[in-house]
Amino acid sequence: MNIVILAAGLGKRMCSRLPKVLQPLAGRPMLDHVLEATAGFSGAPRIVVVGHCADEVKRRYEGRDDLTFVLQSPQLGTGHALMQACPALDRTDPHTLVCLGDVPLLSPKTVRAMQEECDANDLVLLTVEPADPKGYGRIVRDEFGRVTSIVEEKDATAEEKMIREVNTGIMVLPTARLDEWLGALTNTNAQGEYYLTDVIGLASRSGARIATVHPEHVYEVEGVNSKAQLARLERVWQRAQADRLLEAGVTLIDPDRIDIRGELVCGRDVEIDVGCVFEGRVELKDGVRVGAHSVLKNSVVEAETEILPFCHIEGARVGEASRIGPYARLRPGAELHGENHIGNFVEIKKSTVGPQTKINHLSYVGDADVGARVNIGAGTITCNYDGVNKFRTTIGDDAFIGSDTQLVAPVTVGAGATIGAGTTLVRRAPDNKLTLSRARQVTIDGWVRPTKKN
Repeated sequence: MNIVILAAGLGKRMCSRLPKVLQPLAGRPMLDHVLEATAGFSGAPRIVVVGHCADEVKRRYEGRDDLTFVLQSPQLGTGHALMQACPALDRTDPHTLVCLGDVPLLSPKTVRAMQEECDANDLVLLTVEPADPKGYGRIVRDEFGRVTSIVEEKDATAEEKMIREVNTGIMVLPTARLDEWLGALTNTNAQGEYYLTDVIGLASRSGARIATVHPEHVYEVEGVNSKAQLARLERVWQRAQADRLLEAGVTLIDPDRIDIRGELVCGRDVEIDVGCVFEGRVELKDGVRVGAHSVLKNSVVEAETEILPFCHIEGARVGEASRIGPYARLRPGAELHGENHIGNFVEIKKSTVGPQTKINHLSYVGDADVGARVNIGAGTITCNYDGVNKFRTTIGDDAFIGSDTQLVAPVTVGAGATIGAGTTLVRRAPDNKLTLSRARQVTIDGWVRPTKKN
């Protein structure tokens, strides 16, 4: 079926320069969520109707051949928005789904249910019965229960305002009748706009078969017009993700204090403490434990690894049975091969670290290849950047690097080598030997500490 997403709104109540449909929910623009929910239902590009900050919205999705953008200017209502999309429709497709770019939690399951109703009906409406229907257009039915119209609250009578079933704005229409029905719309209403909902009355009077579908969750059809509503839906979405993890056997110390801004895949017996943030695609294998307030992005953590509190891990792969943190940072390209200890205030970037290697305190390892069973002392850094170019450091198996050592790349530490504390290494350190560079320690007899003069 054709898919049209109305995304032209101003979003004035957001009090933001950012277009409303680009406001973030779970780390992604609201429009991203709508696109994800409608993916795979259309053989033709989905049509996105833009208006306010149209160029900015189009730039966000530049290069996507599965989307077509049409401009609504000025914005004269939802019916007018669909009019702008009509020339871009695939007329061979009998059905057109209309979605809203500021209703971000619509599920593919609900879209599928609407699509299935199309076979036996001309028009399908997505409706709900919220606890408080105030502000929504009411679904008006006849004595036989058939939908006859939708009346907006501002135009509703006192009796019509008592109706609990409301319109969500999401519907499937017959493509062949759109020109006829949209052409008959008028703007003689309180808003002076062309309401797409008025099509329902036209369809009913023409004898069209109208069906209604209800989403599994009311929050699927909740719109966002303010930062307060956005924040509430953020917690709704996050709680839904937490419930999914709990059902899969993940231990969450507090399900209300987790943020998933992408995809989190967990094995068996995973435990996640409070305040953790997961971005992009993160995979936690069996038995992984993640300490409080850690941030993981686009990373894989192998089985039985423990991430202690306040760690930042991005674009990294952590081998099994490792212990990371607290306060460790693994940057893109960090690859740990297992049974590693990476301690507090250690940073690793674009480096491989062999199994059973330990880097426990206050060190930086960047652009390096570190072997197995290496021990890197506190305060060690790889000096990998000369201000223009990056160079690599190689550390062989079983090497021991003393504290406060600077490894000036490109440089190699041989297998089994020992580097004395305080060394600045600029040339290769041979295998199985002690290498160090220090100034000679002296004591000055008779020296007196200066005193302040009057």
